[in-house]
Amino acid sequence: MVFHEIYGTYYQTVSDILKEAVQGEITAEKIRRIIRDRAFEESSITIPQALTDQWHILTSDGRTPIRHVPRLPLTDLQKMWMKALLLDPRIRLFDPPQDELEDVDPLFEPDFFFCYDRYSDGDPFEEEEYIEHFRLVLLALREKRKMEIVFRGKQGRHRQVYIPDRLEYSSKDDKFRLAAHTEGHVPYMINLARIRQIALLEEVKPDEAEAPPEKKDMVIMELTDERNSLERAMLHFSDLEKETVKLDDLHYRITLSYRREDETELLIRILSFGPTIKVTAPDSFIRLIRQRLNKQKSYGLK
Repeated sequence: MVFHEIYGTYYQTVSDILKEAVQGEITAEKIRRIIRDRAFEESSITIPQALTDQWHILTSDGRTPIRHVPRLPLTDLQKMWMKALLLDPRIRLFDPPQDELEDVDPLFEPDFFFCYDRYSDGDPFEEEEYIEHFRLVLLALREKRKMEIVFRGKQGRHRQVYIPDRLEYSSKDDKFRLAAHTEGHVPYMINLARIRQIALLEEVKPDEAEAPPEKKDMVIMELTDERNSLERAMLHFSDLEKETVKLDDLHYRITLSYRREDETELLIRILSFGPTIKVTAPDSFIRLIRQRLNKQKSYGLK
């Protein structure tokens, strides 16, 4: 079942009305507002009348004999899509339920796609130790608990008590990393693949929970909106804090904030837009671009 009328506008609108009615009385004004927001203006005449006189699922005083909130079943296409997503080892790290999907064929296989601009030394998402560490970090974030972490850094092994702030994923590096801070509010960024041991500790105290402010660098660019480059840039840099100013009908100034450790990745992402993006500041970032292009030229690449 890919397409069916129950997934159309009218059924969805009636479903929303009944959800409100199941939770208590619903007024005629609220019905008109739901119809206005989700359907067409002329439906404000036909739907209320059908609810009371034709289908008899809503009384004149806004009550319904229906006891449970209406729920639409998943289509075959939706199930196939979900099954395909669950084949991704990164998604399986979150241990999502797979009820009713055992006999469903995936819409696509992971090897249907090739990421040409991604590093090949990504995290070992399917190793048991990595999965165990990932889920412990996830549990600590959900339950707001401290962790004692042993990880391998540039200067050897480190053992420290950390307060987790968030998990991040880099699509360019194909790695997860943990943003955390110490009890002394010193920020850290830890690659999950470098973690050797994790022990969950007590809950975080309110005065310890607040993450220290991050020091970020900025890059200013001028974008020429050709070949839909503005829309692509907004999507491409959606994970970054940014400010966009329209200069004229074709040109925009975009200011991005980023962490210093992400500078190389951001440089590659900006260069992927070719001549439609020109970095105007700071000078240090412009020098990095020139060095990157000169290095590329020395390899005989264009």
